[in-house]
Amino acid sequence: MTEDPARRRWGAIVAVRLAATAGAVFGVVLLGRAHEWGPRVLGAAIVLSALWMLAIVPRALARRWRSPK
Repeated sequence: MTEDPARRRWGAIVAVRLAATAGAVFGVVLLGRAHEWGPRVLGAAIVLSALWMLAIVPRALARRWRSPK
């Protein structure tokens, strides 16, 4: 039995959302535990990039895989 491509695509979108959420949590933990400026800047950059990934990438994948009209 072959797997439906829509199911695989949905799984990929969910995986991207989970990875972005995990990255944001990691960045917040790094930001909260850092005592020097270097790790704080790195934590803030990780949080911002994870939030960007959470907002943009799943929507772009859905648009790319949209069925033609």
